Amino acid sequence: MKLLATRHVRTPMLDLAYEEYGPRDGAAVILLHGFPYDPRAYDDVAPGLVARGYRVMVPYLRGYGPTRFINDGVMRSGQQAALARDLLDMMDALSLEKAVLAGYDWGGRAACILAALWPARVTALVSAGGYNIQDIAASAAPQDPEAEHRYWYQYYFHTPRGRAGLTANRAAFCRLLWRLWSPSWHFTDAAYARTAASFDNPDFVEVVIHSYRHRYGYMAGDPLLQPIEDRLQRLPVIAVPTISLCGLDDGVGAGLDTGAPGAADPDRDKFSAYYQRRLLAGIGHNIPQEAPQAVVDAIVDLLNL
Repeated sequence: MKLLATRHVRTPMLDLAYEEYGPRDGAAVILLHGFPYDPRAYDDVAPGLVARGYRVMVPYLRGYGPTRFINDGVMRSGQQAALARDLLDMMDALSLEKAVLAGYDWGGRAACILAALWPARVTALVSAGGYNIQDIAASAAPQDPEAEHRYWYQYYFHTPRGRAGLTANRAAFCRLLWRLWSPSWHFTDAAYARTAASFDNPDFVEVVIHSYRHRYGYMAGDPLLQPIEDRLQRLPVIAVPTISLCGLDDGVGAGLDTGAPGAADPDRDKFSAYYQRRLLAGIGHNIPQEAPQAVVDAIVDLLNL
């Protein structure tokens, strides 16, 4: 499959870079990466969609790769509202009335928010891990110790030492997260290096640190985005057709627990349209790179409803 181009589009906050594949007149599919990943996660997803005639776009999120803030005065926010606003702004700038959205981690959060708050813009949703909108108001409540220890990196980022550590050791640090979060995935040095180049973005550290501090209420958000955050505090239901993909070997999320016999889906009541959860045995956090066919199948199945 040939990459049509690494394109750029101007939004109110960003010179946003994205990769594009497939026919320009095909139905739009936007694939969204998370932290600490980049569009390379979808290298084996895009071909299966292009073969079916879809127009595929894979943006570099704020703080990654060639995406840049348009001026020094723009807050380097990593909060959930910023990720969703960037996605909506991208669609507006490209005159995309609707798109299928698929994402995981940060990208899954952006996709879930758009589906919840602007459902008319979303044809269907594939979300790794289900409902990814953050309940910031409840973030101070402790979870069980098994869950808490998997969030060590978030607590590290709350400290000056953590910021300095990410700045000095970003490549080694993020590689460790890949290994811990996808314990069954044996990625190569070359595969990691192709993605790690995106972490050299000058705003990477600031965006990451703000993201993990804001979600716990330890840093203020961008005032321009507060109206979106106010709407998200109500944890809105998602009313677009959705498939949730859960890797049972996910070393950071709830994936390790979702396969318990008889375990209920904790997100089921957050979706009011067609909804299905698919459990992926032997798959960790980086679902599109570990199980690309599962992502393709989910998108195609939703479009064939």
